[in-house]
Amino acid sequence: MVLGAIVLVIVGSYVFNYFKNSKSSIPDELLSGTNSTETSDKTYTVKKGDSLWNIAVSYYGDGFKWVDIATENKLSNASIIEEGQKLVIPNLETITADQSDPITTDKYEVVKGDSLWTIAVRSYGDGYQWTKIAKENNLSHPNLIHVGNILTIPK
Repeated sequence: MVLGAIVLVIVGSYVFNYFKNSKSSIPDELLSGTNSTETSDKTYTVKKGDSLWNIAVSYYGDGFKWVDIATENKLSNASIIEEGQKLVIPNLETITADQSDPITTDKYEVVKGDSLWTIAVRSYGDGYQWTKIAKENNLSHPNLIHVGNILTIPK
């Protein structure tokens, strides 16, 4: 019984530490990189109700770019931004396919810079439809698509 209690305490501490450390944090190795604020001319003042996701969508059209904003501003906990806080918006190289070129076929080959969001925008005119593509293709990790992947686009 004592051994069982010890095992429970150890497993409990691992579970606690896992959830404590998994809160939208940016790895230290990204935060220690050079800050390119000298070359960026865009700043954004956080408004009430803002999130890094919403800010990334408004600047880049891609919510997943929140990581770049958090890294640029060296935010160790990206889920905590405050009203009135000034954020530097980095100039990011855009390698996405032409958004005005709609996808009309039921098969699509992934190219450099694609994300399910941009593919959904080109296919349906709505980035939030990326879930349809992920489901149709049984993607267990929808953030991970590779150049050359052939995706079925449900119509």
